[in-house]
Amino acid sequence: MNENSSSNEAAAPPPVITIRQMSAHVGEEVTLEGWLYGKTGKGRLQFLQVRDGAGICQAVVFKGNVSAETFELARQLTQESSLRVTGVVKADTRAPGIPGGYELDASGLELVQLAAEYPIQPKEHGVEFLVKNRHLWIRSSRQWAVLRVRATVVRAIRDWLDSNGFLNVDTPILTPNAAEGTTTLFEIDFHGEPAYLAQTGQLYNEANILAFGKVYCFGPTFRAEKSKTRRHLQEFWMVEPEIAFCDLGGLMEIEEQFVSHIVQRCLEQNGEELALLERDTSYLERVTPSFPRIHYDEAVAIVNRAAAAGELVPGYDDKVPHIEWGADFGSPHETYIAAQFDKPVFVHHYPTQVKAFYMEPDPERPEVCRSVDLLAPEGYGEITGGSERMADVDKLVAGIEAHDLPMDAYDWYIDLRKYGSVVHSGFGLGLERTVAWICGTAHLREVIAFPRTLGSMRP
Repeated sequence: MNENSSSNEAAAPPPVITIRQMSAHVGEEVTLEGWLYGKTGKGRLQFLQVRDGAGICQAVVFKGNVSAETFELARQLTQESSLRVTGVVKADTRAPGIPGGYELDASGLELVQLAAEYPIQPKEHGVEFLVKNRHLWIRSSRQWAVLRVRATVVRAIRDWLDSNGFLNVDTPILTPNAAEGTTTLFEIDFHGEPAYLAQTGQLYNEANILAFGKVYCFGPTFRAEKSKTRRHLQEFWMVEPEIAFCDLGGLMEIEEQFVSHIVQRCLEQNGEELALLERDTSYLERVTPSFPRIHYDEAVAIVNRAAAAGELVPGYDDKVPHIEWGADFGSPHETYIAAQFDKPVFVHHYPTQVKAFYMEPDPERPEVCRSVDLLAPEGYGEITGGSERMADVDKLVAGIEAHDLPMDAYDWYIDLRKYGSVVHSGFGLGLERTVAWICGTAHLREVIAFPRTLGSMRP
């Protein structure tokens, strides 16, 4: 080889990296590919806020370091223009963005596309406007952070279940009947026969545990109830573990380990996102086993003492409302109950009349059943709901009859109690409610990429 050949070769272009890799390239020239999140200008300086999906960082364009054309391009860039920016990575604790502490001293700038005037500007917008522009709203730093936390929650859910002996078994989305006997179903035509979008995979999981012992399904579920509160979506995601040879006490132990793992994983991996969301993590840091457990009777007493004393619901101007024994708790009740504890709290043994037909009644008090809800603090309400299931075939048939459900739709479900039935339990965890709680987000529509709410199915 000619000894001068290496000098004649073109220098290798700078490596293309992500913003999260900048800490490993301090002092090196690199290229970032992304979009202009925002910018400010001051004389001979242009400060570009660049996002690349992995994070946001500042690229500093100094007029003395670049060509006149490049500096003018930096001045003319519009919000959300796509670009490539090259420069040297510098450590700077004042540099904004995620991860913080690094910025790019730009030496080159390439425009990929000059964006049209962007509808979402750095100012206050109404929620309805943002929802209608959800396909653009998800680019904002807050929505970006929330959806990254959601991804961590999904991974944590699967990791814990997979490493604790649960088998993922997918259950049908199209079902011939309502699992819980409700009328809040989306009905479709299944080749001339009525069918429904599933509210739960639980009934099928009860068949699966007799083959595999411990299973879970994880996917979208659908509720047609006409509610527009911040706690409701028409389409949401739920994970549903089911366990053979498990009673109500064992179920609560599994739930508290499971939920604690999810929260602690987010604290470990999403500190930067939670900081961007300005989330007070003090409650989350206390989410470790074990959780307090109170009977429904005790929860009613707590609520009614507060109602009699005229106490206010934490975070609201309204007084705690009285509740009659036998009724289900509303949001103000759940908020007040949870506020009495520094961790999520289990409320167990709800009245049979407000729970599903398949929940095992207490043998000493059949007016209550072996059910349990886990209430999160700070007004986020029910995170999980579960129960010990009926294991006796005669009890199950009586429960179906009492709820006036079509027996022939549940013939296969009844069969499960004839061939090796065992005590078994399970629960469902709503993904969106869990993410909203961890992020400190007020509305569920912010914690799913494209929410489906009452009257809204676009974009």
